[in-house]
Amino acid sequence: MVGSSVSIGFGVWHFFVPTWWDWYSYIDRSATELVLAVRAINVFFSLSLVLFGVVNVLLVYGGRSSRYSIVVVLAATCVLWMTRVVFQLVYPQGSASPVLQHGMLAAFTVVLLCYAISLFIVALGKTPAQHDATIAITPHTAYSS
Repeated sequence: MVGSSVSIGFGVWHFFVPTWWDWYSYIDRSATELVLAVRAINVFFSLSLVLFGVVNVLLVYGGRSSRYSIVVVLAATCVLWMTRVVFQLVYPQGSASPVLQHGMLAAFTVVLLCYAISLFIVALGKTPAQHDATIAITPHTAYSS
């Protein structure tokens, strides 16, 4: 739930980043196609984060998903966040401030770990609601087909 909440938050926040950080002032006004491309990519990215977060919550906690569908979506989300972690390592953002740069890396890594741990729990047959090891829930009763 933490990873999904952060993904949704990052997604909503990112819709407003171009305005708050005045992105388009750094692009030549005559490069209208570039402005449109940056805008489209940001909207697509922001919406993707929101949708991945919402879909993960719905699949895991909705009670109507198969283990396979949950694993597939969690794996895709892990790939998304792993890519972001790798990019932060190779092409770091926030390099003007080491605290910001490393804070971003830490945040992205924590989100990745949230999803990766959830992926392994689901892939190994545990259910999101299984808090007590004494409760035995088989895969057939934990998820519907």
